[in-house]
Amino acid sequence: MRIAVSGSSGPIGTALVRALREDGDEVTRLVRKEPERPDEARWDPSGTVDTAALEGVDAVVHLAGAGIGDRRWTESYKKKLRDSRVVGTRTLAEALAGLKRPPRVLVSGSAVGFYGDTAGTDADESAPMGAGFLAEMVRDWEAAAAPAAKAGIRVVHPRSGVVLTREGGLLAKVLPLFRLGLGGRLGDGRQWMSWISLPDEIAALRLLIERDDLTGPVNLTAPQPATNAEFTKALGRAVRRPAVFSVPSFALRAALDGFADEGLLISQRVLPRRLTESGFSFERPDLDSALRPDRPSA
Repeated sequence: MRIAVSGSSGPIGTALVRALREDGDEVTRLVRKEPERPDEARWDPSGTVDTAALEGVDAVVHLAGAGIGDRRWTESYKKKLRDSRVVGTRTLAEALAGLKRPPRVLVSGSAVGFYGDTAGTDADESAPMGAGFLAEMVRDWEAAAAPAAKAGIRVVHPRSGVVLTREGGLLAKVLPLFRLGLGGRLGDGRQWMSWISLPDEIAALRLLIERDDLTGPVNLTAPQPATNAEFTKALGRAVRRPAVFSVPSFALRAALDGFADEGLLISQRVLPRRLTESGFSFERPDLDSALRPDRPSA
């Protein structure tokens, strides 16, 4: 199978490309720089795509976007977060729609931020959109793929939870502190977190590529959401260090602006109903197994 992947230099994209190639698939990496290798094709999220390199591909996996928790949420960075997803997705979807031989599927990245704060209520794909910047951004992010769907391309949106990998994201940021025995809960620790291990994220993305009956939003989360306090204890066990400290909510808000309330202190219990109904089997369904070193494989 010929597959193109954007965002291929991030931890999820890197693991996905590796897994696809190990399975014998031919992968083209969409890059924003001038291509340096035969397996690279250039694209600019703001408006241009090397469409010749995409003619005849079987699938496109779109994972590109600025890091949600990489910087303070200033107004300029919020615009960057939104544009990198909404504008970039529209650019790619329009390019795919115009191909003579378009792919049969576009797996266009999304996030559980769509649901906003679910408090203690479970949310599956039938749950309504929540409130806040992230929810509105995800709504528009998914809508930006409409040109591909209108052209007859199957479009599926993996609404990913927190992907637990030591190569990036939340886990990579907090792991050094926990190894030093300085880890602890965020706020009161009672907020729910919807997470997924990197190997399960990669396996789920591959399922979405292959299953012709899956369209629209599909939650990519483990079947067991955890509170921040539970995550803290599990990570302490994984590194064999105490995790007794805590970071108060006001300090998180002072350091991270809106990301604190919408990314770290928000409570989300998101369940993978459609993934489970598809027969997907989780390799690491609990935190203790998920916090083992990543070994993404099919």
